[in-house]
Amino acid sequence: MIPEGDNRHRHVCNTCNTIHYQNPRIITGTLPIHEDKVLLCKRAIEPRYGLWTLPAGFMENGETTEQGASRETWEEARANIALSGLYTLFNLPQINQVYFFYRGHLTDLDFGPGPESLEVALFEEHQIPWEQLAFPVITRTLQHYFSDRKHDHYPVRTEDIIRPPRAR
Repeated sequence: MIPEGDNRHRHVCNTCNTIHYQNPRIITGTLPIHEDKVLLCKRAIEPRYGLWTLPAGFMENGETTEQGASRETWEEARANIALSGLYTLFNLPQINQVYFFYRGHLTDLDFGPGPESLEVALFEEHQIPWEQLAFPVITRTLQHYFSDRKHDHYPVRTEDIIRPPRAR
């Protein structure tokens, strides 16, 4: 139903009339860099088990996107990172998600797989397993980075990733 004063269908409790908002989920992560290499994690969980990704995950209540990105980098790659700022922002409206990736530099090389990763490794551009990347946002972030690195200029990039509706 559309609650009074609203313009969208919402889930409303029939008993107490409480509106239960369902809003987009925020995923935050990092593009961890060491010299000319990028740190990737091989997923130990679904979706996309066994494919490579940047360390990222759902933002928790009570944290900023930067705090969430650093936390996810530690949880997935056991890596310490110094953030350099927001780098990519992706809107995926068809799955109600927004992704924030921060560029950052590893503060040391003491990293390894966390419980959600099978493997963690540094890759030079020519070593990236492009056909084994887990999600389009990972591919796009890496493409932007390797392109921007040539000019040593890293603007904040924003994209909408819209998939056409599936045929029924």
